[in-house]
Amino acid sequence: MGKALVELFYDVVSPYSWLGFEVLCRYQHIWNIDLRFRPAFLGGIMQATGSLGAMRFITAIDMTQPQYLEPLSREFWMRFWSQNEDISQPENILAVAKQAGLSSELAQKLLEMISSPAVKNRLKETTAEAIKYGAFGMPAVVAHFNGEPHLFFGSDRLELLGSVIGEKWLGPVPSVPSPKM
Repeated sequence: MGKALVELFYDVVSPYSWLGFEVLCRYQHIWNIDLRFRPAFLGGIMQATGSLGAMRFITAIDMTQPQYLEPLSREFWMRFWSQNEDISQPENILAVAKQAGLSSELAQKLLEMISSPAVKNRLKETTAEAIKYGAFGMPAVVAHFNGEPHLFFGSDRLELLGSVIGEKWLGPVPSVPSPKM
């Protein structure tokens, strides 16, 4: 059987998105899944958030340098939830980018991109996709399994995700078995 595609729709102002993100990052190498990060704007679903600039920045990364999605998203969560930083300010966005390993030049280019129609439209499209799947908050995880999309809301539903895709839940911090010799 092929890998189950698992889409994580998330916004960095959602602490439960962060929990789900971290757990799914751990399981992406344990379960037979293809994990796809889908930065979306929680305000488009809930109509209230201060993360639009950050989510546009993350969307610009998704469009240009997707290998930075994981460290950049994690750093936004760290700044917002652990350091109580205003992630809507350009100087803070650039600091996040630097900590995540982006060059100053790339970070500045991405910051300029956040007001572009291409980035705005991509974030709107991704948010609309989440809504199409039935999302009403975040994190929204969509597992494509046996030709059907299955929506899971909340980081406390990942055990159910494992059950649906036929994988064993090992808790939020699974130990990775050593390779057999």
